[in-house]
Amino acid sequence: MSDIQAQFSVLKQTADPKVVDAIAQLIAQGQDRDLNRINVLDFADRTGLDQEKVISGFLHASRLGLFDMSWNVLCPGCGGVLGAHATLKSLKHEDYNCALCAAGYEASVDEMVEVAFTVSPRVRRIGAHDPDTLPIWEYVRQMFWSSGVDINDETFARLINEVTLEALELPAGEKAILSLTLPSQFIIVFEPVTHSAHFLDVRGEPTSERQQLSIMFNRLEAPTGTTVMRPGPLRLTLENQSGGRVLPSVWIAADALHEMIGKRKPILTAKRMLSNQTFRDVFKADNLNVDQRLKITSLTFLFTDLKGSTALYERVGDLSAFDLVRAHFRALLEIIAAEKGAVVKTIGDAVMATFVRPEHAITAGLRMRAAMDELNRQRGANDLILKIGIHEGPCLAVTLNERQDYFGQTVNIAARVQSLSTAQEIHITGPVADAPAVAELLERRAIKPIQKQAALRGIADKMVVYEIP
Repeated sequence: MSDIQAQFSVLKQTADPKVVDAIAQLIAQGQDRDLNRINVLDFADRTGLDQEKVISGFLHASRLGLFDMSWNVLCPGCGGVLGAHATLKSLKHEDYNCALCAAGYEASVDEMVEVAFTVSPRVRRIGAHDPDTLPIWEYVRQMFWSSGVDINDETFARLINEVTLEALELPAGEKAILSLTLPSQFIIVFEPVTHSAHFLDVRGEPTSERQQLSIMFNRLEAPTGTTVMRPGPLRLTLENQSGGRVLPSVWIAADALHEMIGKRKPILTAKRMLSNQTFRDVFKADNLNVDQRLKITSLTFLFTDLKGSTALYERVGDLSAFDLVRAHFRALLEIIAAEKGAVVKTIGDAVMATFVRPEHAITAGLRMRAAMDELNRQRGANDLILKIGIHEGPCLAVTLNERQDYFGQTVNIAARVQSLSTAQEIHITGPVADAPAVAELLERRAIKPIQKQAALRGIADKMVVYEIP
């Protein structure tokens, strides 16, 4: 048995066998481009497999060395990859600039960072492992644009035939002179390797006199510039001083280009990955650096705590109470993982968990409450009373006590809301209750939240909260 086959055998012990078979088939039969920056959500949809099982499968496969995982910072405008990082630690929180869109962005892990998977070169070597050997259009398709841009052969043919006036490969140290006829449209001279762009604002009366423009490519942070020109002939000089090859092309920034880059498909975001239990379990070492802070504009936090656990230990004895608390933890952790959440930490008898969407947290909370009822029914007692609080909002992903954690007022409020519960009720905040999917979920289950004002410790103003009785 080869090493690769042995790894797949090991993989089937930790991942869903159907997912493993689909991954093996992809590696054996997929085109090169199919194995570079794999969009696992798209892969799950195409194969008809469960997304969570697919994510878990690729994470375990990466742990075994079958894939390399990358954290790619994306431009929200064009979907281009502004920075590709091998680990979470490499992500910066400073601004990233997109030359094509002439805009700067502060990296947010909500939608701006995708997590993608590329087959390891020791499993199968593909063109993307040597990007300097990729033909120009494969480089643009595989290396510049993210897995979230929905490019197929038909739309890519439009880029080449309708959008592109000229495209070439320019080796290091060489110069090229292009003769073009400029239409009365906005033109972009774009270079994906150095990620630089120059805009031509072509307007006014046509001219028969040849216009001149020179553009130089280097490895510096290239500023985006605009030159006003008239429709007519242009002598465009391109010089490569980057030290490697460049791939400049001249595009018409019209409907066909905007239409192509506007077609998007869902991606596995860094936010979703950070709230994935398999990732937190398997990649514990891939924490943020101590000084690293990544902004998340919206994340849902769920806090739980056992009411009267001290009295429980006193009443039933340490050993019985310990077994009860362990059973309670097992039930909660299984529910959190099943509802697309992840446990951040446990503190005593309390749990802190995150969810990408508030409706997943609500579903988890309702299931937790039912699980405690079932545990109590089995014992013929009501010793396990779970307090639950849920809040959604912005936060920072940070490292605390050598663990990937979260910081901010949203976390504080979620913890305080949990403390409002006195029995089995769940308390949620306005942002959670106002989410359309949450309102639909509660209506479907005939649950009517009770609105009330609450003073939360450490929070200056009273807050509107909702009790799910």
